[in-house]
This record gives sequence, structure tokens and C-alpha cells, in this order.
Amino acid sequence: MKLKRTFIFSSFLLSGVALLSLSTALDGCKSKSAANYQLTGNVIADGEHLVKLHCTKCHSLVPAGALTKNVWRMHILPDMAAYLGIGTYGPSFYKEPKDTAGISIVHWQAIVDYYNKIAPDTLLPARHPVELQADWAGFTLKKSAQTIDIAFTTLVAANPATGNIYTSDLVANTLTEWDKQLNVSKVTGLPSAAVNANFGTDAGGKPNVLLSCIGRIDPVDFANGKIYGANLGQAKLTTGEVAIDLPRPVQTLSVDMDKDGQKDLIVLGQGYKKGGVYLIKLDAGGKAAKQFTITDRPGAVQAVSQDFNKDGYPDLMVLFGAIDEGLVLFLNNKKGDFTSRQLLRFPPVYGSTSFQLADLDHDGNAELIYTCGYNFRDSRILKPYHGLYIYKNTGNYHFKQTWFYPINGATKAIAADFDQDGDPDIAAIAFFADMKNNPAEEFIYFEQDKPMQFKPHAVPVSQYGRWMNMDVNDVNKDGKPDIILGNYASGFLFQPNFAPAWDEHQPFIVLENHIKK
Repeated sequence: MKLKRTFIFSSFLLSGVALLSLSTALDGCKSKSAANYQLTGNVIADGEHLVKLHCTKCHSLVPAGALTKNVWRMHILPDMAAYLGIGTYGPSFYKEPKDTAGISIVHWQAIVDYYNKIAPDTLLPARHPVELQADWAGFTLKKSAQTIDIAFTTLVAANPATGNIYTSDLVANTLTEWDKQLNVSKVTGLPSAAVNANFGTDAGGKPNVLLSCIGRIDPVDFANGKIYGANLGQAKLTTGEVAIDLPRPVQTLSVDMDKDGQKDLIVLGQGYKKGGVYLIKLDAGGKAAKQFTITDRPGAVQAVSQDFNKDGYPDLMVLFGAIDEGLVLFLNNKKGDFTSRQLLRFPPVYGSTSFQLADLDHDGNAELIYTCGYNFRDSRILKPYHGLYIYKNTGNYHFKQTWFYPINGATKAIAADFDQDGDPDIAAIAFFADMKNNPAEEFIYFEQDKPMQFKPHAVPVSQYGRWMNMDVNDVNKDGKPDIILGNYASGFLFQPNFAPAWDEHQPFIVLENHIKK
């Protein structure tokens, strides 16, 4: 299903917790290549030319129609000024103009005039191809048996082997295990909140989980994130340090990248202006021994590892959700290094948040399921291009957009055959939903009733929390995938004159799957 969008936008076209800032930019973005460009006097032509020359050095082009005139003028242009070498911006700029080393004042004024002329006053909401249907869609609500003062749940994950649920909390800095009745059974402290869990076994073959402890959740260049391992096979939760001094790690994979028989760690250090994707070799005791940088590109939000080129060695596909947003394939060259291939690029207003590969139409090629919607940067307005996208894999991971459903602030999507009809369905959450006018879009279940056609169900759970994180797993071991939603109940508000009414005390809820075939 293709959607013809009516808002002003060009043909250019966001698991984990995406906590970034639009003011993030590379120090090398200043351009001098357009210094000799002579203005024609045509505001639109001059502006388009200069924007393409200067503003695509670090990221994909942001069309003027992607943001309102006010956002460009009051937020984005002042930020751009610093990276283009403009020393001042504001009233004094017009009174005392002076050239700079980055871009001439004349060219800068042409860019400002361009956005002032063609950017819209407002962004029109996108049209929904299929309207939301408010129902439970076969799911049954189960609440955690214990509540807390205010829930700041940064992680919710179920152990695939046992179905036990684990959560982490930003304020408490804990890892909590919940039993089958959703009561707290075990708790242990962490150096900082965990935002990702990777279940497996430790060096001794005992069940454990690798936890990405982010350090500072706000976007700063302060590398105090850590990877901790928690032993799950004992009467008491015990944790141990695996790796330290990482720039806001948001995901950890355990993969034997060099096929030496020992698992390595792939860590996404989202960082802020500095970050990267790292390969960590472990010693015999499961501690970090050596660290290698696969890329120093900041902003990584999620990765998938598999043998993409079928050469027998695991590769990486990584989604970046800041600065130069996009999807990158890192191919393992079997010699301890990687070659990169850019698959997709997105404008930095997208706020890329998650992706998954799944064969939705049973043609043998995995489609790309992609969400974008991080919306706590400088442009905190509802954006009609935020939502759930599906890209057709036309072969060799060349992706073409074939489906879009607008969801304000889309945060994560997970595909699974929830109704067991043989076709994958999709569960999606939106942390930056239009909570003021359309809270139903905070959680949507997309039932695939025909190939690549989805029926969206607005499951009525917005009153129980605000969902920053989600996991899909068979919690009750009945053979059907269930959905767990983690409640980050306070903060990150971006809509004026809005008072939250959801439950602030419920750490998580479970949507138990009772869908009939």
C-alpha cells in the first residue's frame, strides 16, 4: 500500500532508547567550496543551491518544508550558524555583519531568506491510509503486581528461555526480576540504568544476561557507560563488570566475529558528538581484554548481526539516529576489519529509532521495518513523516519504500506472527506520540490480513503508562508471542498545555496474547 503524502516534502524520504540532540554535528562540517558562488537574486534558486552545497556535508538534505518557518528561524538556523562559522546570529547579526571563515555573510543571509520564504507556517498532519480501530485485538491486560513511586523504566525484556521479565529503572539504577505472577522476585544494583539486555550464557555456560548500562541518559560526551553481566542461575542476582568507559552504550551483541570459538561483544556507543560501534574481545574470564573501533560515527541506535553476504562470517547492519542518520551495512572482511556500505540515508529531523528485517510477503527476501520519531531535539513539533515504514528488499539489501503509516513519535516496531496465521504482524510504540490529541497511537497492533496490507488496532493502554520500551516474547509459555511495555512515566514532555493523566506507578504491563486463529 502506497501513501501519497500531502505535506511539503521532497523525495528524500529512528532497540533501544534513542536519546539524542539535533545540535549534534561534526566539527568538520564547515564548507568553503561555495565561496565563489555569485548570487542570482532569485531567493529560491540561490537558497536551494547554497543549502545543498553547505548543509549536505554532514547529513542528508533537510527539505525546507520538513519544518515550520518558526522552527527554522528560532531553533535550527541559530544552530546551523555555529557550524557554518557564523559568529553571531540574532539582532546584532543584522546590525554588524561581518564575514567569517566558514561561509560569507552574504551567502548566509541568502540561506536565511530562503527558509523564511518557502518554509510553511504549519505542518499538516499526514493522512492515515487506514483508520485506527479501537479494540483489544485479542490481547488481555496484565499489570505488574507491585507498583513504585514514579516509574522510570528504561528496560523491559523477557528471558526467551524462561519467560521471566527483567526491568531497569533510571532513578533506582537496578535490575529487577519478576516472577510468573509479576511479583518482584530478585533485585540487584547497577552502576546506571540498563537500556538493553542480551540473554545467553557466560564463559562457564551458566545462564546470564549482558546489560548495556548507559551511564548518562542525557546526550553528553561523558564516557561512563558500562557493560555488566548478571548471573541468572542463582538464588540471588549477582552482577559483574564486563567493560567500562563507553560512550552511552545502548545495545550489546554477543557474536563470534572472527570464528575463533569465543564470543566477542559488539557495543553501540551512541554517545553525543563522539561515539562509535566497538568490537570487544573477552578474556577467559569473560572480561574485556581488547577493544577495536568498527566506526567512530556517533548516533547508533540499533544493530543486527548475521551473515549478510553468505561468506560464512557474521556481519553487522547498524541504524544511526543522529547527525548523518541512516542504515549502514558493515561487512566482515575475515581479517579483523569491516567494509561499510550505506544502504539508506535519512534527514536528521527523522529521529530514526528502530529497525527489523522480516520476510513479510514470503518471497524469500527480508523486508526492512523501520521507525522514526525521536522528537526531543531542537524541533519539538509533530512531524507528519514520523511513523512506521516498510521497505521492499529488491535484492542484495537494496531497499525501496513501499508502505508508510504515520505515527507521531514512533519509537519501536517488532514483527511477529501474533495471530498465528503464517503472516508476520507488527507491534509499534510511540514515546513521542500526540498524547494531547491522539493518545491511542502510543501503542498500535498492525494485523497483516493480506500480503503487505495491515489492519491497525489501537489497543487502549495509553492510560496505564507512557511506553519508552517494548519486548515481544512468549512470557506465559503457551506458544504465542506476548507483548511487554515499559513505562517511563515522567519527563520528556514536548507538547505545550498538556498535563499527563496516565498511571505513573506501573513499571510495565503485559499484553497477553489470546488471539484466536
